[in-house]
Amino acid sequence: LHWYIYMDSNETNMTTTTNNNTPKIIDLINEPSETAKISLEFFPPRSPEGVENLYKRMDRMLEVVKPLFTDVTWGAGGSTAELSMTLAQYAHAHGHVANLHMTCTNMGGDKPKEYVWEQLQTARQCGIRNIVALRGDPPAGQDEWKAAEGGFT
Repeated sequence: LHWYIYMDSNETNMTTTTNNNTPKIIDLINEPSETAKISLEFFPPRSPEGVENLYKRMDRMLEVVKPLFTDVTWGAGGSTAELSMTLAQYAHAHGHVANLHMTCTNMGGDKPKEYVWEQLQTARQCGIRNIVALRGDPPAGQDEWKAAEGGFT
């Protein structure tokens, strides 16, 4: 289950710290083009050295591949939430059309909706407008997904 979200500055009362002209990914996809449309997807590395290497790779690939957009994944249950947000912020700040691939389940302890809202606010304040919001997989050890109390259904 995916939701695609584009947060326009006029659609919410969130405060933004940037003057953002980030295009909607769907508009980029729908633009006529003579060349192939390519996107990139990055997973958060497991080490600080991996993060530094990824930053360099993101810069090189932007220049060489010229992706339509760059997706940054969010680990199950928000396991890489902070690093994913940092990577998406880096991508946006360095010229990528950043897309944050966000998991919205099993996060935020006893206040999952508030946590997700805070993450959306952070993304918006950093200029990230394109977001894929996922329900996510069942927690480790469970065969079926079940809504957390106070969470999304």
